[in-house]
Amino acid sequence: MTDNDIKVLIEELRRDREIFQKREAKFKEREKELTEVLSKASKLSIDDAKSLLLKNLESELREEIAKKVRWAEEKIKLEAGEKAKEVLLDAMKHGATGYVAEYSVSSVIVPSEEVKGRIIGKEGRNIRSFEKETGVELEIDETNEIKLSSFDSIRREIAKRALTTLIKDARIQPSRIEEVVAQTKTQMEDVLLEEGKKIVEACGVYNLPIEVIKTIGKFKFRTSYGQNLALHTIEETKIGVAIAHEIKANVETVRLGCLLHDIGKVITDEDGSHVDVGVDYVKKYGFPKEVVACVAEHHEDKPFSSFESVVVWTADAISGSRPGARYESHEGYVSRMGKIEEIAGNFEGVEEAYAFQAGRDVRVMVKPDEVDDDGVIVLARNIAKKLEKEAEYAGQVKVSVIRETRATEVTAAK
Repeated sequence: MTDNDIKVLIEELRRDREIFQKREAKFKEREKELTEVLSKASKLSIDDAKSLLLKNLESELREEIAKKVRWAEEKIKLEAGEKAKEVLLDAMKHGATGYVAEYSVSSVIVPSEEVKGRIIGKEGRNIRSFEKETGVELEIDETNEIKLSSFDSIRREIAKRALTTLIKDARIQPSRIEEVVAQTKTQMEDVLLEEGKKIVEACGVYNLPIEVIKTIGKFKFRTSYGQNLALHTIEETKIGVAIAHEIKANVETVRLGCLLHDIGKVITDEDGSHVDVGVDYVKKYGFPKEVVACVAEHHEDKPFSSFESVVVWTADAISGSRPGARYESHEGYVSRMGKIEEIAGNFEGVEEAYAFQAGRDVRVMVKPDEVDDDGVIVLARNIAKKLEKEAEYAGQVKVSVIRETRATEVTAAK
């Protein structure tokens, strides 16, 4: 290609570029005209049109996002329900305990007929003395098992331990019975401490004050609607701790909340509901405010203030409502028996009053220096009349008032 050909080619390219530039300018001018026409037709500026377009796009996106959120929420609800079932079932499995209900009867095995005869005593004097001192009825039949019957489980435990001691000692007579029962009653502090240690260790709690452990030991001898309070507390604590681990709640707060939630039920020298009494008790011993809240809120008397309170409430409900856990009739029975004893014990000159045979037999011991022989007859009638008016019972109630006098003399030493 010659120089002349190159010049011709460059000239053609220059002309083509000019043509394209002129066409581009026309297109831009036409675009401007069309944009102005559209703006006038829609009465929107270019910025307004952009804004409208973005809003429309945002609205479409928002609707799409909402659909996805609703779908996600439904999925979460379904999965959460299944997960909740898994957590509760696993917690209940952890809390399952071998449950043996203790209602109103304990038993002691007698090694021989000879020992059984000594327990009864001549004309029944030993058994009468034992029942008087303990407030527990002995049921003796042809077997080698003596049943101790009382609605009050602490009395029953004292009687069981005292009878066991007497059987080993073999010196069974009224004065020895009185001595052994008195010793056993003083030993109950050690018994409560021992039982309290078992309960707190089963719940995985340590380093509690001695007095608190003793109070917890009373759980062993307390029932709620027929459910032993110690077993209920251990079961509830295991369930609560398992749930707390699953939902990442404070495990130690839940553990203490479950252990102490019903402590007000065994504090009998304070007025108020067991919730209020329990709250005052845990505050007295300086437990954390989160634990106090668990105790205060476990019956929903106050709104839940934390996840831990909800867990304690849930564990309590699971343990208390499972099949076979509670029997309301037994709770009513205990209340009725206690009312009968209270009525009989409120008369002047009465030292002790015990109800037997589901309340059909009431035995009242009086102070001999305050009630004479004639007064015994009048007192029995007055108690019976008051029971007719104020107590609930089936059939008839036999009131036996016992006035015992004794003389003791000590020989000179040789």
